[in-house]
Amino acid sequence: MPRAKGGVTTRRRHKKLLTLTKGHRATRHNLYRRARESMLHALSYAYFHRRERKGDMRRLWISRVNAASRANGLSYSQFMNALKKAGVEVNRKMLADMAVKEPQSFERLVTIARGEIQG
Repeated sequence: MPRAKGGVTTRRRHKKLLTLTKGHRATRHNLYRRARESMLHALSYAYFHRRERKGDMRRLWISRVNAASRANGLSYSQFMNALKKAGVEVNRKMLADMAVKEPQSFERLVTIARGEIQG
């Protein structure tokens, strides 16, 4: 009985991995061993950065809200504290969206916050 060799299976597995590393530089996209290392690093970076992106977005929202509230005469911390005291529960994502797309409604929130600070 002839010996069963795994050439077809191995080639298929290698080709699948090499397609994953298609855009990588130098030997990282055409030598199997280097491509495997590159793929493992790329996948771990992707996993880590998916979680990191959430913090990046929060920082972006905070900077947008800060810029808009300062344009209306309040610092970010004063604005957020006053909104919390007034019982307005709008998250940072929505506040940043309002600051960019609906400045009039954001100004109304600033006046509510200013009223809470004054009163």
